[in-house]
Amino acid sequence: MVKMSLDPVQVMSGQVKELKVSPSSNGDSRGSWEVKEEFDQDHLGLTTKPKPVTGRRARKVEGGVFFPKPENAVTIAVSSRVLFRTEREQRVFEQEGVEEYLRFQIEHENEPFAPGPAFPFVKALEAVNNRLRELYPQSEELFDIVLVTYNHAHVGIRLINTINHHNLFIERFCMTGGSSPIGYLKAWQTNLYLSADAEKVREALSEGIAAATMFMSEKLTEVSQTQLRVAFDGDAVLFSDESERIFKAHGLDKFFEHEREHEDILLDHGPLKGFLEALGKLQKKFYAKGQRLNCPIRTYLVTARSAASSGIRALKTLRAWGLEIDEALFLAGAPKGPMLEKIRPHIYFDDQMFHVEGAAEMGTVAAHVPYGIAQKNNPKKSTSVGK
Repeated sequence: MVKMSLDPVQVMSGQVKELKVSPSSNGDSRGSWEVKEEFDQDHLGLTTKPKPVTGRRARKVEGGVFFPKPENAVTIAVSSRVLFRTEREQRVFEQEGVEEYLRFQIEHENEPFAPGPAFPFVKALEAVNNRLRELYPQSEELFDIVLVTYNHAHVGIRLINTINHHNLFIERFCMTGGSSPIGYLKAWQTNLYLSADAEKVREALSEGIAAATMFMSEKLTEVSQTQLRVAFDGDAVLFSDESERIFKAHGLDKFFEHEREHEDILLDHGPLKGFLEALGKLQKKFYAKGQRLNCPIRTYLVTARSAASSGIRALKTLRAWGLEIDEALFLAGAPKGPMLEKIRPHIYFDDQMFHVEGAAEMGTVAAHVPYGIAQKNNPKKSTSVGK
């Protein structure tokens, strides 16, 4: 079994004294590390000053910079622990506590974090935005990425330096200092929340926010840099867990019978239906410009359902919702990993850890949607899950 990092974002707590910044000669309250010697030595006990930033690339946005209103954008909230690799910092926090963690972060704040499992997904979102800006220069119907972190604001400098280093266009931050971010997610009108904290993902789902827990596998497949590819499981992800409950309670034959009898009755919506709708809305903007065959967004349904026995109800439901899936794979119980390896999605959503682990074994970045009847059968992970 491939190893996956299940350590979530850690809650930052405790009191941190305010930075003392000497005023500059023009009266501004801006300062530099050279004039914060007292803060370095007395308040956080730093033994070395942060290294100066080197090699930072200029950030360019064609056509000017503007920020879409939340009600117009497709808002993707991503935790810092899945956008970047922060295992070393996690160990410092767990082994030495919050004060040492803050000292460590400040001493290394000009050392960028390495990309995490959500990084290729975010880069693909930005590639789609670039295409949208070319076709619709004044439109606010774009992906809007919000970085969400439990970190104290003092750690924000390192996160900003990292974003600049990787030339990401992320201007909206939510640094909660240990508090739950769920209320902020609702204020942002979030369409999707990706985190390493399974408990907060469940909390988001309970509030009606599409959310999933991401994992980092040791093997990663190269993905497209020009086309966003998103793959979904069906039951308990796009659809409700109604049919899955029949299968769990009564077996496969009863499930097939139920689906035949309810073929013309729509399935209820699942937690990620709204996100698929948002993707479809952006896809149609490309179709309107004659870009259907060159659309930078492609969606996939990868389900264990059988096509003839139970697939027709799923397809009729999607059509009734007005949603298009570019490709539908009905696997009739076959492993999903090999199919996902061929698709090479930036992210795959499934409600069962068995399929998440199988996808990760084949190098796919998979995200767990802890929703529905299958959660009663998902084994508890031995890895500690904190807040």
